[in-house]
Parts: sequence; C-alpha cells; structure tokens
Amino acid sequence: MNTPSHAILNLALLSQQQSIPALTITIGAILPDAPIFLLYFWAKLVHRQTERQIWSETYELPFWQNLVATFHSIPLALLGVATAHFFGWEPLQILSLSMVLHSLLDFPVHNHDAHRHFFPLSNYRFISPLSYWDTKHHARVVSMVEKLLVLAASIYVFPVIDSWTGRGLIMAVNLFYLTIYLYFRVIKPRLTPKQKTT
Repeated sequence: MNTPSHAILNLALLSQQQSIPALTITIGAILPDAPIFLLYFWAKLVHRQTERQIWSETYELPFWQNLVATFHSIPLALLGVATAHFFGWEPLQILSLSMVLHSLLDFPVHNHDAHRHFFPLSNYRFISPLSYWDTKHHARVVSMVEKLLVLAASIYVFPVIDSWTGRGLIMAVNLFYLTIYLYFRVIKPRLTPKQKTT
C-alpha cells in the first residue's frame, strides 16, 4: 500500500472524535516505510545507483532487509504497545498501534515483495495473490480500491482534523491520486498511438 494511504486510513481508523492525536498516528503510519525511503535516497543521491540496482541489488542486501523487517514487525510493534500501556506513555502506545495497523494493511497487498511481518520470531512472508503496484497481480483493481478507501477515509476524517496543514495534506494526497488516475487511465491512452492491426 502507498505510504500516504497508510496515513489517511490510520487516521480514520484510530482517531477519536475529540482531541485527535493526528500527528502521532501519522508518524506511526509512515514510520514502517522510513527505512525504504532512507535506502532509496541514500542509494540514488549518494551512490547514484540506477532503479534496477536499488531494487534488485541494494534493497536485497541483508542489512536493508533486516531493517525493513524490523520496522514492519508486528511482534515488535505490539511489544511497543504493551510497554507503552504499562508505563502510561499514551503517545508511544498510539504510535506503536499505528505501526501495527500499517503492517496489517500491507499484509494482503504484497506479492513477491512481501515483508517479514513476524520478524524476529519468524522469517515467514505471506505471498499474497494481490499487489498494490504489480499489474501481474491485479494492481489495477487493488489500486482503485485503495484510492476509493482513501477518499472515503478522507471524507470521514476531514472534519475531525483541526489543523489546516493536516487538511491541506489530505486534500493534496487525494488530488495527487486523482491526477495519477486521470493521466494513466484517460490522458496517456489517448496520446499513445494505437497499434495497427494487419
């Protein structure tokens, strides 16, 4: 699932009607993907690697695989929830719960790029028949469902967010998704010359 989608869906699922800890939920929603962004910018900007090198070589190195698995680990995030609850650290509890939800939402939409969600207890990967990005695994349908869920979640959570910065980000994500959809589904097909059949 796309990182901005995690943020909006987590806000809709975890927020309270009053005194919403939107920033804490948002940080927890995007934190599992932080190592992937770090890897990408480090490989792209510092080492000038190609996309192929980044995703087929560097991303597969044990260091990065273990770091990504740690941040996507449901047991470790649940340990964070339990520890925070025991000590009464509500922000950490909400952040950890948001991380758990991120991983649960990722679970059904990753195919060959599945995370080790039970690390370090297990290296098991659930290879879903669905993918949020790979068209060989129904990405067109999954992507459409994801964007419709994000739109519905945005409508639900928008009145609860009391910050215009937060509201602006929610609108920006939906506008971005709409733009991508229109470009790839409406504009690009019209610009691409049709194949001649003989």
